[in-house]
Amino acid sequence: MAKNDDPSPSTPGTDDLLPTRRSLLGRLKDWRDDRSWQEFFDTYWRLIYGVALKAGLSPSEAEEVVQETMLSVAKKMKDFRYDPVRGSFKGWLLQLTGWRITNQFHRRSARGVAGDPELAKSATFGAAMEPDNGFVVPPELYKIWQKEWELNLMQGALDRVRKHAKPKHFQVFDLAVLQHKPLKQIREFLGISMAEVYLAKHRVGKMVQSELARLRKQEP
Repeated sequence: MAKNDDPSPSTPGTDDLLPTRRSLLGRLKDWRDDRSWQEFFDTYWRLIYGVALKAGLSPSEAEEVVQETMLSVAKKMKDFRYDPVRGSFKGWLLQLTGWRITNQFHRRSARGVAGDPELAKSATFGAAMEPDNGFVVPPELYKIWQKEWELNLMQGALDRVRKHAKPKHFQVFDLAVLQHKPLKQIREFLGISMAEVYLAKHRVGKMVQSELARLRKQEP
């Protein structure tokens, strides 16, 4: 990325992951579009917060990372333009998030509070360092981001399927797959046949896998 240009997210296809549509990113240029900004926040705050926590920050520090990252997105979105050469939206958001996380460790150091030595050792950061002015995402942070991205992707798929599946079918899937309850216990709890348990688990499972595949296919 050029040192004097703000990094701009690319928006491949019709959807980026989780899903961030080109139309949504375009609407974020309008500060008055509260609905779009709320949608963006609802989609990404857990991802950013989870990455910050697993990087070694406290809950209050992670909350600051979320707020500051969202503010950075808001400031830079005005000049947003689609440019696949400059990289994906996923990578752009990682840089903004990583920059804010490492700044939190910098503040810790200034206060004399110990941080994650491996993360701090791998990071190049400063109090006023922009992502496009030399910030390098530490390998440890990149691994955390990838894992949390997948978890957030799964949550996005589950949220979508929950809206379209029959409530009882999704309840079966939730109990069997997400909570690991015995199928016999689920049958007795819900008062349905074992055949219905298997059928609901299978149908919702296929819906989740289909949604995950759709989202991953659109990943840049």
